[in-house]
Amino acid sequence: MASLGLGGLNVSARRKSVPSRNAAVERRNLITVCRFSVKTLIDRSCFETIDDTSPEFNNFAAILEQILSHRLKGQITWFGYESPRSFWDYIRVACRKVSHNCICSIENMENVGSSRAKGRAWIRVALMEKHLSEYISTALRDFKTTRRFYEDGAIVLGEEANMLAGMLLGLNAIDFSFCLKGEGLDGSFPAVIDYTPYLKFTQSSDSISSDEEELRTLGSSGSEGSTPENIGPPFIMDENSWYNKCKRVEQKYRLALEQKGYLEELVRLRENQLSESVSQNKLLLQRIEDMDLAHKMEKEQLEYIIVELQDQL
Repeated sequence: MASLGLGGLNVSARRKSVPSRNAAVERRNLITVCRFSVKTLIDRSCFETIDDTSPEFNNFAAILEQILSHRLKGQITWFGYESPRSFWDYIRVACRKVSHNCICSIENMENVGSSRAKGRAWIRVALMEKHLSEYISTALRDFKTTRRFYEDGAIVLGEEANMLAGMLLGLNAIDFSFCLKGEGLDGSFPAVIDYTPYLKFTQSSDSISSDEEELRTLGSSGSEGSTPENIGPPFIMDENSWYNKCKRVEQKYRLALEQKGYLEELVRLRENQLSESVSQNKLLLQRIEDMDLAHKMEKEQLEYIIVELQDQL
């Protein structure tokens, strides 16, 4: 009986652990594919302008939409039913504190009717303004509002949220160009992520070098019975090795360029924050001086009143 009881407890524990594991895997998958999508966008921007026709952008927009819609609570109607919500309902409330925000402009757009379409328009406008990371960071800092809109286990409530804000910072170095009247704003259908660009197998440099060494060994072992016409493969391997080296150098250059853009954008953001802090400090100092002056004047008035009362007494 005791063994049966322990077995039942183990089964129930496994049943409870499966949903939590699935939720963790889902969060990790979305964050990982978002990081890949940002990298492909940065790579593509080195060669052409990113607009609505770019498959890299369409995939990134679908990924971000699913991240912001992950475990989003529904809206309770008057009859007690739960109607689905769009992530725009959360963004327009949580991002009101962003200075010079585009929330009101998107709300007043005539050709954008549904809430989902407004959310997609906001993604495009925020990218063109180079403020997407700032919007996301401001929304995540409003933890009370985020709690109100999302269920437990949502990406925006977990540790992955900080990774998301840092990831999107690199997009500020890209010049986007979007049309806010195109088919991309159609909110009739949910966004679908295309995972195939991120599932391509890339052979590592160590694996390539080991394959080349193996082919050279096979070529040398068969060279005893070979004729002068079979001297081609070593030259082809040399050409392939140079090509692979050039590809690796190109990848390193792109990575360095991406890091450079990210660091420049980070420095610009920190400079803006520093200038805002300096201006706020000046305002606070001015307010303190005004309060000191008002305090001195009030003190003089009270002293004058006390002298008058003493004279009357």
